Amino acid sequence: MLEYRVEARRVDAHGSAATTKNAQIVMDTDVKGRPDAFNPAELLLAAVAACMIKGVERVAPMIHFAFSGVDIRLHAVRQDAPPKIVSIDYEIVVETDEDDRRLELLHTNIRKYGTISNTVAAATKLEGTIRRKA
Repeated sequence: MLEYRVEARRVDAHGSAATTKNAQIVMDTDVKGRPDAFNPAELLLAAVAACMIKGVERVAPMIHFAFSGVDIRLHAVRQDAPPKIVSIDYEIVVETDEDDRRLELLHTNIRKYGTISNTVAAATKLEGTIRRKA
């Protein structure tokens, strides 16, 4: 089994930092918010996006899928009481000349093998589409 480790610490009343390996992320933990860092909900969405992009990178060579770029757009809906994310919608936009059937094959594999997306999908509604970049 794989294991992951992250350490986080409060820097001050306006933010915190998370570290792993040689990387660091500044996090918005200020009650008033801050525009220069990801808040916890945005970090969750970024993790889902990273999982999907990594899925493309992993699956494309196995299915011989040619592409030159991937964009992911995510939108989450949060309820107030109790506070939780009730749904996440996504759109995967792929720069490719592959046909629609192959694009759907890529989408199927992204959904099937994404560690983070599968974890999130077990906790909330995760739905989305894939399309070719115009």
